[in-house]
Amino acid sequence: MINITIPAPEVTIKKEADPQMSHIYGFTDFHLITREKGGIFMFYNDKDEMLFVGKARKLRQRIKKHFEDTVSPMKNHRGEVATIEVCLVDDPIEREIYEIYIANKYKAKYNPQQLSQ
Repeated sequence: MINITIPAPEVTIKKEADPQMSHIYGFTDFHLITREKGGIFMFYNDKDEMLFVGKARKLRQRIKKHFEDTVSPMKNHRGEVATIEVCLVDDPIEREIYEIYIANKYKAKYNPQQLSQ
């Protein structure tokens, strides 16, 4: 059996209760997420249930796309996101493995590639 250890989040941002300056669904701390590095990201609701996990070569741009794109699996559920966690993972193959593993282990609600059990 293969043992996979999920990396600890490097950055966690939470939706502001009263966002004064936010124009992205209540999130004001996107500047804390790296522009240049790759990794995985996880969206959670206010009950800490995993909604979505994804991977990216450049994290900040990809995460923001999920809040702007018309083709994102999150397009109808953006308002549910209360917390975003980001883990830096350099290797693209490792990112792929983590994404699939996390989506299935934690039953990410809106991941299309989640395997049926």
